[in-house]
Amino acid sequence: MLKIAVCVSGGGTNLQAIMDAIDRGTVTNAQIAGVISNNPNAYALKRAAGRGISAVCVSPKDYGSREQFNRAFLETLDSFAADLVVLAGFLVVIPPQVIEKYRNRIINIHPSLIPSFCGKGYYGLKVHEGALARGVKVTGATVHFVDEGTDTGPIILQKAVEVLPGDTPEILQKRVMEQAEWVILPQAVDLIANGRVSVQDGQVRILESEQQTGREESE
Repeated sequence: MLKIAVCVSGGGTNLQAIMDAIDRGTVTNAQIAGVISNNPNAYALKRAAGRGISAVCVSPKDYGSREQFNRAFLETLDSFAADLVVLAGFLVVIPPQVIEKYRNRIINIHPSLIPSFCGKGYYGLKVHEGALARGVKVTGATVHFVDEGTDTGPIILQKAVEVLPGDTPEILQKRVMEQAEWVILPQAVDLIANGRVSVQDGQVRILESEQQTGREESE
């Protein structure tokens, strides 16, 4: 059973999508061991507590230095014995020692089709503002592994979403969440939980399921 630690700063809709997918059985062999937020008022903490999931706040503001926060954040992750760390709208830079210890075991959801509208300064509504300002006709979301760069890790899944006339950043954000983020983040968790994702030479390889293999052989 894959133990997941979910890190989130706000409402936790992607956390909810994972919990719902586990309940439906579309995510298998996985359980959420704990939720971490840097924001003590994050609704995500209430979502987790309502499911009986350990939910804690670890905020840089509560520590005298970034190094102290980094140590506390890593200790909290370790306390959950997490096999996978999911960044679901977590607006804190992940400490290098965490990336190193959890290499290829941290994934992030980004609300664009990387490499478009990603990197430093592109988060939240700013991503959708950038997409609309550029006039793109298609945007979407990306799930990727986290490395030392910003939105530069190996890509696991992407899903496109149409940009419609009259879209505002808020409307587009909602559509990207509903049509892409809440779909591919649980899918990525399920793939990893069932041993179907590997990273080779900096790229993700998704292995076929036994059901797919059996179906191909029968054909």
